[in-house]
Amino acid sequence: MTGATPRAVVVDDSHFMRTMLSDMLDDGGVDVVATAADGAEAVTAVLEHEPDVVTMDLEMPDVDGLEAVERIMAERPTPILMLSAHTADGADVTFEALDAGAVDFFTKPGGEVSTQMSSKETQLVQKVKAVAGADVDGGHASSRSSSERPSERPTRTDSEYEGATVLIASSTGGPTVVERVVGALPRDADFRIIVVQHMPDAFTERFADRLDAASEYDVREASDGDRIGGGEALVAPGGSHLVVAGAGGDRLRVKLTEDPPEHGVRPAADVTMQSAAETVDGPLVGVVLTGMGADGAEGARAIRDAGGHVIAQDEASSAVFGMPKRAIELGAVDDVLAGDDVPDGILDATRIEVNA
Repeated sequence: MTGATPRAVVVDDSHFMRTMLSDMLDDGGVDVVATAADGAEAVTAVLEHEPDVVTMDLEMPDVDGLEAVERIMAERPTPILMLSAHTADGADVTFEALDAGAVDFFTKPGGEVSTQMSSKETQLVQKVKAVAGADVDGGHASSRSSSERPSERPTRTDSEYEGATVLIASSTGGPTVVERVVGALPRDADFRIIVVQHMPDAFTERFADRLDAASEYDVREASDGDRIGGGEALVAPGGSHLVVAGAGGDRLRVKLTEDPPEHGVRPAADVTMQSAAETVDGPLVGVVLTGMGADGAEGARAIRDAGGHVIAQDEASSAVFGMPKRAIELGAVDDVLAGDDVPDGILDATRIEVNA
C-alpha cells in the first residue's frame, strides 16, 4: 500500500451501486480515485491510477469481472476484492476469480439493496482495507509446483503416521491456500480434517466441493451431528459455529450452533479449535493460515496447551498476515512455514518412528 490512506478503484455496472460504494469507502477513510462501469474501463483505471485496491463487480456487460481480474493481474497485479451475488452460481464464478488472483470477496445483499448494503458498511470498509494491504506481487510463489499431486510424491505406509486430527483456520486470501494444503495431504496419512474458512453460506458448500475435487480426501460441508473418520474432511458451514462434540472409535462427532459471532465471524476457528482441544484424545494439529483479525490465536493456544502441534503460515506467503501473526505473538505456534510447506509440516508433526 502506497500510503496510510488506501486508494481504491470501484467497478460496477450500476451507477447507483458505484455511487453508494464510493460514498461508503470515502466515509470509512478509503480514497476512491476512480470508478469504472465495466471490466475494460477497470483495467484502464488501474493502469492510470495505480490504486492500492479494486472492488470488482462480477456480472458486467462486454468485459466481465473475471476477465478484468485476469487482465489486471497480467498487466499490473493489484489487490482485488470481488463483489459477488449471494447465490450458488455467484459462488462458482467467485472462486474462479480467486483462482485468477483476486484476494477475497464480499457478498452483495439481495432485496432492498440500499438498506442492506448500508448495514454492511463497516464490514465492507474493514475488508477493503485488509485487501489493500495484501501482497499480490510475488508473495505467493510456491516452494513446489502447485500441479504436483499427492500421488506423484513417494507413498508412505499407514504405520508411519498417527491418525491425527487436523484443524485449519483461514480467512482473507485463504481459499486457494487451503486448497493447496488439503490437496497435498496423502490419503494414507488417514487424517481427520476440519476446515474453518471465514465465508458466508452459499459459498462453503461449493468450497467443500472444490476441496473434494482437489484432494484425495472425502470432503463435504458439515451438517449438525456429522461424524468423520480417517480420510474424511469437513468444512464449517457459513453462518454456524462448528463444535467438536465427541470423539470415539476413531471418529469425531460435530454439532453446529448459532451462538453469537466471535471476532465478528461465524464460523469462528477459535470455537472449533478450543472444542477439539477439550474433546479429542489423540494427535492434534492446528494450522493458522492467511487472514485478517485474531481468530484462531486462542484456539491455537488451546491446542498447544493440550499437547498438540501448531503451524502458522509465514508473512511472506500470506496475503494478509493478521491471524498467523496474532497466534505467533501469543506464543501458541511451533512452526512458521510458507503456505506450500504446510502439508509437509503437518506430516512431520504426525509421523512416528517405524521399527526396522
